[in-house]
Amino acid sequence: VFKYPQTSTRGTVTAFSPFDARADAEALRKAMKGMGTDEDTILKILTSRNNAQRQEIASAFKTLFGRDLVDDLKSELTGKFETLMVSLMRPTYIFDAHALKHAIKGAGTNEKVLTEILASRTPAEVRNIKQVYLQEYEANLEDKITGETSGYFQRMLVVLLQANRDPDGRVDEGLVEQDAQVLFRAGELKWGTDEEKFITILGTRSVSHLRRVFDKYMTISGFQIEETIDRETSGDLEKLLLAVVKCIRSVPAYFAETLYYSMKGAGTDDDTLIRVMVSRSEIDLLDIRQEFRKNFAKSLHQMIQKDTSGDYRKALLLLCGGDDE
Repeated sequence: VFKYPQTSTRGTVTAFSPFDARADAEALRKAMKGMGTDEDTILKILTSRNNAQRQEIASAFKTLFGRDLVDDLKSELTGKFETLMVSLMRPTYIFDAHALKHAIKGAGTNEKVLTEILASRTPAEVRNIKQVYLQEYEANLEDKITGETSGYFQRMLVVLLQANRDPDGRVDEGLVEQDAQVLFRAGELKWGTDEEKFITILGTRSVSHLRRVFDKYMTISGFQIEETIDRETSGDLEKLLLAVVKCIRSVPAYFAETLYYSMKGAGTDDDTLIRVMVSRSEIDLLDIRQEFRKNFAKSLHQMIQKDTSGDYRKALLLLCGGDDE
């Protein structure tokens, strides 16, 4: 039996009260029965219940009608709206494992998904993902990932998959200085780059230690560590190291940026938009909204409003919650 991860208080979606799983199941059945579908009822119910309650609704739905709620949603809905509703129904504990499974199956690997999940999740979350992956898919996640990746990108992913980052504790200024010097010598001062040093330090030191290392690095080199990574590495490794650095600095700021770039410019990366909105809705979406407003001179609400349409937009805006004018 899986315990749902402790939900943080900084989500936009919280437990609905008074909650009646049977009444919700009946309303959803009515919304999908016969000719036509009442999308409005579906999206209002599913965005205003938390994940644990959605599981209870699915269970009541099966009890009352002998039907599978997710299968019914899939047959009644289409497109991005369908993807969003089905994602909301996915049990929290399996969400990341499922995303990773789909990122490494079939032709081509989705490095963006591997990077986003493994850079942003805590060691405890990564351990949980590995366990769930093994139980649900009867496969070893690390083996699957190493089979589909290579080079230093692969090595950094493997380091993150070990989930052995030092826990936060008292920061030793001497070690901070030492790590900052090692990174400076491995990058800016060296012809070529010693990627392994970056991988070890960024992948294993504690969050509080690394924040001090980044400050010290700036003092020693005159550069932000991001600038050095940008100049000294490239491709998937560069994206992964940058994601790790950003998450060390602030996970909500990292996701604000991820959401911004999923919508900026021509076309929208809907998979990323849906994955982040759903996976952070009960954790830190309020903090993400704050960072978004601070860093991009517009609110997340405004950008979703401008960039999406129809029931899909309506549901995303409800997940987003308020507008931070």
